Amino acid sequence: MSKKSSDRRVLEEQTVSLKGTPGKTREKPHYLGHRERLRERFTASGPSALPDYELLELLLFRLIPRSDTKPVAKALLARFGTLAEVLGAPAHLLQEVKGIGPAVALDLKVIAAATQRMMHGQIKDREILASWPQLLDYCQAAMAFEEREQFRILFLDKKNGLIADEVQQTGTVDHTPVYPREVIRRALELSATAIVLAHNHPSGDPTPSQADIEMTKEIIETGKRLGIVVHDHLIIGKKRYVSMKGLLLI
Repeated sequence: MSKKSSDRRVLEEQTVSLKGTPGKTREKPHYLGHRERLRERFTASGPSALPDYELLELLLFRLIPRSDTKPVAKALLARFGTLAEVLGAPAHLLQEVKGIGPAVALDLKVIAAATQRMMHGQIKDREILASWPQLLDYCQAAMAFEEREQFRILFLDKKNGLIADEVQQTGTVDHTPVYPREVIRRALELSATAIVLAHNHPSGDPTPSQADIEMTKEIIETGKRLGIVVHDHLIIGKKRYVSMKGLLLI
């Protein structure tokens, strides 16, 4: 960014005419210099040079243009934990933080949706087993912070390319009804030869329950009779995930 452009941006943000006093301006708000320095650090060093609260501040600069956003960013992180958890939080909970109104909460959810769409693009039309880290990142972003359990199925072709990604069921805070025959029926409709199962635990603990294990084994047996392979069942928590295959449960 040129010095001329930088000076113009600061001037546009800070210049407010005093009511009834033409030609004079208010004293420069203390946060404007901080904003410009933060932008310059991001431009010069990239996002890795900034902690979560400063990246969140950069987002909030545009959403809350006439306030000090540092206290708001720190309050959001104190409430939810990490930047990912802030973006994943429901809009009504975001609005419980001082400084976050309906419009700002909606904008944060739009940013979260764009992030999920970008991650989905990293696995679309790719061989899923060769893109496993990207798949895990996508499932984490899409499901980890949901308030109710979701049961998601990724349908794969014979080359393990992604055909479809669908949320088949949404349940309560601790249970989702899953019908193995319906899972396999949908796979046959899409001409899938393999699937990856995933569901979230809103409690945050991704430890599989006995019901999770039994349901997964039933889907595996039902699919085996019709030539459909279950590669894995991922359980997504807020901070980590588990793989049933990795735990040797299937």
